[in-house]
Amino acid sequence: MDINNYLNIIKKRLEKNFDLIFDYSINNHEIDLFGKFNMKTERYILTKKTVIDTMENNEYCFIKYFNNLNKAYLEDYTDFLIKSIDTLVKPNRDHMSSIITGVLVVENKPNEEFIDFIEKFKYHKGFAFGFNGWVDIRLILVAMKDNYIVTNKKGKEVKKVYQF
Repeated sequence: MDINNYLNIIKKRLEKNFDLIFDYSINNHEIDLFGKFNMKTERYILTKKTVIDTMENNEYCFIKYFNNLNKAYLEDYTDFLIKSIDTLVKPNRDHMSSIITGVLVVENKPNEEFIDFIEKFKYHKGFAFGFNGWVDIRLILVAMKDNYIVTNKKGKEVKKVYQF
């Protein structure tokens, strides 16, 4: 399987719920596939004009193919995911949660150092002590030739979506 086939498989899985953009650029990083999902829920009394509260949940997905993954690329990619929070997440009274999913796609299964880094990666940030919501980062690595996938703890929630 090559990267284009993999991206088309993921596109078919996500296109019902996500707005998808191929070859997306954000914060001086080129992303092969970017997906954005926004959900807004309101509670109201009697009529829709009397809103009690509103909750926004967002998910952003970055899929990037790496020809030759090394430790510097991996660290740069995780730093990029963390910095993208400032660009994408707009914490406010209605914001409940945002999830950023970073998917690294490689040809072959990486060595144990990379696998350990991904499994141990954790990022959670609350805004205004949680009153303005929070953000979590999922980190997923997919090795196409070996049909191998590894995730951090938060990434296990969506592991099946990114398998092929």
